[in-house]
Amino acid sequence: MIPASFEYHAAKSVEDALALLGKYGDGAKLLAGGHSLIPALKLRLQSVEHLIDLGRISGLDSIREAGGKIAIGALTTHQAVETSELLRKKCPLLAECAGHIGDVQVRNRGTIGGSLSHADPAADYPAAVLALEAEIEATSAKGKRTIGADGFFVDMLTTALQPGEIVTEIRVPLQAASTGSAYLKVAQPASGFAIVGVAALVTLDGSGKCSRVRVGVTGAAVKGYRAKETEAELGGKAPDDAMLARAAERATNGVETSGDIFASPEYRAHLTRVYTRRALAAAVARARKGA
Repeated sequence: MIPASFEYHAAKSVEDALALLGKYGDGAKLLAGGHSLIPALKLRLQSVEHLIDLGRISGLDSIREAGGKIAIGALTTHQAVETSELLRKKCPLLAECAGHIGDVQVRNRGTIGGSLSHADPAADYPAAVLALEAEIEATSAKGKRTIGADGFFVDMLTTALQPGEIVTEIRVPLQAASTGSAYLKVAQPASGFAIVGVAALVTLDGSGKCSRVRVGVTGAAVKGYRAKETEAELGGKAPDDAMLARAAERATNGVETSGDIFASPEYRAHLTRVYTRRALAAAVARARKGA
């Protein structure tokens, strides 16, 4: 199908994009990689009067270490995240997660800022940024503010971004010593979206017990979430197989899992618990190897 007509604007800078947003308001939409918006426009599931293309803005596609964290520009492609030597060395969870997104064509064009802003409940990044407790920088005409990943995802396709705000940077912490991480998922066979995806981050203390555990889940519910009861169950304990299995059983506590043609709510809950255990086991093994 052909989209309904709209006016195209190629923003030259963040300030230019913000001015266009302010001018056109609800009639405007932002375009980053376009893998979500363009198909929706072509199918006429969405319409837009003014399309503001961010792709030509320079300086939003860098990956750098700053202030004890790694700062990633919002227009950085999934492929760049996946292959970044800095991320692979100092924050491998995000690089591993990016490698699971879609296919080569999607990874070469899609952007981390666009994916997070779209907040698809089956996207891969939410699991990783939640486990990493990442910071999302939002810029508006009033300035910049930082939104923690735990409060960024509000509902299906809904974030904490306010009208007139643009995601400009994502910041993730450097991986601590004796820390392991892993991202595992059950992929929808046609799209590659996560039927269930789990990101686990485990730091071990000198005695081999869990000093810090973070688990992010995507695909299972209307938004990504932290499996906080699983995290709490493992705190201060030796992560043997029995303990990991017991903690993973808590991964869906208090969560209403989604159902569709690919998985019933009950099956999604089961997959979440299974993949939580597997992701935790992989993260623990990597933490022990790096200790």
